[in-house]
Amino acid sequence: MLSLIIPVYNEEKIIRDTIKSVKTYMQNNFDDYEVLFVNDGSKDKTLQIIREFELSDARIKAVTYEQNKGKGGAVRTGVLEANGDIIFYTDCDLAYGLDVIKQGYDVFEENKDADIIIGSRRKHKDGYAGYTLFRKIMSSVSYQILKIYGGVKSSDSQSGIKGFRKDEAKKIFGLCEVNGWIFDFEALLIAQKLKYKIFEMPVKIINHRESKINPIKDSIKALRDIRKIKKRVKKLKL
Repeated sequence: MLSLIIPVYNEEKIIRDTIKSVKTYMQNNFDDYEVLFVNDGSKDKTLQIIREFELSDARIKAVTYEQNKGKGGAVRTGVLEANGDIIFYTDCDLAYGLDVIKQGYDVFEENKDADIIIGSRRKHKDGYAGYTLFRKIMSSVSYQILKIYGGVKSSDSQSGIKGFRKDEAKKIFGLCEVNGWIFDFEALLIAQKLKYKIFEMPVKIINHRESKINPIKDSIKALRDIRKIKKRVKKLKL
């Protein structure tokens, strides 16, 4: 069984089209699946729209809470609620398309020793096609910080598409605490400490949307968070 988690926050403009696309894709490619839309305290009609689809399809599920936590909190909530043997998460704008889900699922089928699969834009020759120069620079800087200062070995820790085997996902996210966008770093740092085998899958952005991240404010906060995360993970007794 496959669980697909999609965190959402105030996405009423695109959520209906996203659900339709995901529903059609999953029906055509998987026999046993569930899609968990984790409503991260939206103030618009996002939850109402998800509920409409949930009523007509038991495989579309709304997971919701009132207080906005951040993407990390939403993904963690979804992972801990998921029932699938394989668990993937991606963004509501389907930035990497949907074919990556089946591609990643097949990688798990073919590589029985793979515990985690992460999409890597750096592994794809067109991974950053369509990015503005500024976003390319910020992505490169972020990569260097997370690799050199953070200690994460993967080539694209902040990619928005990742998959886990169930037991590994529950173990990792049961230990995670970060609610913000740097949560991927925390999850992978814990995975490394647990010595899980990580497979990198080349991906590229298909659907571009303006980033919600403030490059200066959020980068400064990220540096503080990285330091705290490293100290906490180092002390974890696993």
